[in-house]
Amino acid sequence: MLRLLCLFLLAAPPAVRFEKAVLPFVLENSPTAEKYLPETMAGGVATFDYNNDGRPDIFFSNGASLSSMRKDERKFWNRLYRNEGGGKFTDVTAEAGLQGSGYSIAVAAGDFNNDGNVDLFVAGVNENHLYRNLGNGKFQDVTKEAGIASGRWAAAAGWFDFDNDGLLDLFVVNYVQIPLEAAPVCKDPGQKLRVYCHPRNFRPQANTLYRNRGDGTFEDVTAKSGIDAHAGKGMGLAIADYDSDGFPDVFVTNDTMANFLFRNRGDGSFEEVAFRAGVALNTDGKPVSAMGVDFRDLNNDGLPDLVFTALTGETFPLFLNKGKGQFQDATYISRMGPLTARLAGWGIAAVDFNNDGFKDIFTANSHVTDNIEAFSGDKYELPNTVFLNDGATKFQAGAALDCKHAHRGLAVADFNNDGLPDVVVSALGAPAEIWWNRSPSPGHWLDIQLQGTKSNRDGIGARIAINGQTNHQSSAFSYASSSHGAVHFGLGSSAKADLIVVNWPSGKVQTFRDVAADRVFKIVEP
Repeated sequence: MLRLLCLFLLAAPPAVRFEKAVLPFVLENSPTAEKYLPETMAGGVATFDYNNDGRPDIFFSNGASLSSMRKDERKFWNRLYRNEGGGKFTDVTAEAGLQGSGYSIAVAAGDFNNDGNVDLFVAGVNENHLYRNLGNGKFQDVTKEAGIASGRWAAAAGWFDFDNDGLLDLFVVNYVQIPLEAAPVCKDPGQKLRVYCHPRNFRPQANTLYRNRGDGTFEDVTAKSGIDAHAGKGMGLAIADYDSDGFPDVFVTNDTMANFLFRNRGDGSFEEVAFRAGVALNTDGKPVSAMGVDFRDLNNDGLPDLVFTALTGETFPLFLNKGKGQFQDATYISRMGPLTARLAGWGIAAVDFNNDGFKDIFTANSHVTDNIEAFSGDKYELPNTVFLNDGATKFQAGAALDCKHAHRGLAVADFNNDGLPDVVVSALGAPAEIWWNRSPSPGHWLDIQLQGTKSNRDGIGARIAINGQTNHQSSAFSYASSSHGAVHFGLGSSAKADLIVVNWPSGKVQTFRDVAADRVFKIVEP
């Protein structure tokens, strides 16, 4: 891989520095003169350890020929790269059987059958696939026998155990109803150039919820759970127990529509409470082109907050969880408003990149419209950006990571096991980027690796508290992407974790004291 230094230091809080490398994978969105909407939306990325060797691997979803909606050339294959260590990755797609089918958009990683091997769900334009990890380096397409359906355009998906029965269930975010054979013709404001149509030209769709039966099959519980009562134009999802009642809730970003917050009632049903909670619209009472999202505790008060990307002029909204089911729009209080007003973003991650004990924000940026510069002052290709948390939930001026491209999906993993989270980003028509975290003088760290016994094997949904911080195990976040692995904590100057408290989805609680830092600490549910 070609490697070059692509940016830079911020003075305080502790500096973050990233070094860029590229993979030979190029995201093929199959652009056409007809400007079909799916062309803008390919690009999901997953980081997960598919072969259990302790090194995170990378999966990319990929497009297809829009004339056939097939991967009829090798360039359209989805890709799996095995992490060999030492910064090297090997394309093992063919031997793993993950070339894929159809126009793929999103990916979700999770061990749905609790066999210790991480499986993949790949979603796309009217075609979804579930791949079971056989544990021998190969995957088996079990979509049909599992009861997973296709037929809707899916833009995101996430694994979670909504009924706390120890089995991972699947939430699929659907975008719009689109007639590919008769796409509408849309023009720029001067009516000269053909452009991608605004979402208002398409009908919304309900999302889909599958309950894991535990025998390799899933039940579609979209209707009985109440999810199908709410049609949207979903772009992303993130999952967290925002009201601390022991059941995971789902936040869905909608494109130019009010967002959804599905509160888990704990009886198999959900109620949509985004307006009541204050996260449906921005502070002006308007919907935005909401895209990727993360649902993490940004101010270390024990409650998960929301931050998501949007288009130029809309800012990247940030909502702080104030407890009692309520959120506060802190987009401008946090400084994210002015910092992102001229940005358009897709993937996003809230992670402590300098290990100072506060989660920072990394965004994958680009406008939607590839010919936007012909009739607007906006830019199409943009650099990725890092925003540093100063400890008071105020973010430092965004540092632009050089190398402008049409970035899309984003996932996070510590690829070289040095305690500094790295980032992988996809880009339309350009090589995928790995951003190696080379931050100088970072703080101490601890990665918590969970193994459930009564809960799901991944520990997804478990809440962890360490030295005044909280985080939770979840592989669902960003745009169309998934990060599966240990839960990362930066400890600053502390060389140990004074107290670790793990609340498992099963209700079990474990505590550990005086745990040495700078390592992966494995915790098995009792």
